[in-house]
Amino acid sequence: MTRASLLALLGFVALTSIAGGAVMVASALLGTDRMGLPPETMLPLELLQGSPFNTYLVPGLLLALVVGGFHVAGFILLIKHHRRAPFVAAVAGYSILVWIFIQMVFVPFSLLQAVYFAVGLAELGFLLLLLGLSGSVAGSR
Repeated sequence: MTRASLLALLGFVALTSIAGGAVMVASALLGTDRMGLPPETMLPLELLQGSPFNTYLVPGLLLALVVGGFHVAGFILLIKHHRRAPFVAAVAGYSILVWIFIQMVFVPFSLLQAVYFAVGLAELGFLLLLLGLSGSVAGSR
């Protein structure tokens, strides 16, 4: 159950971060009007004020390739029982936490940020359980 839960979370974040990053990149390259999406569904450029970015191109690439890429890699390696799966799954879990931390510097708080932060913590928690590292330090004396 622990492995299945971790796989489900890795897959969920992989899919949503790649899709979200792709939309961000497409909107930066094509413009929101040419994407055929209602303007209210797109991220306003005002959210980037005070950030090092003036379009969503780089953040979209980072979200899709880094966060999404680590989650895809973690998912695949965990499916294959690869010896590096725990390491890559940990990097994936931390990548979404770092993404949310940085995002909260520039973007006002939203429920979605809290959900993804909780998912990142859950990924790391399931990984600890999977590795058998959930015992307390005090109990090991």
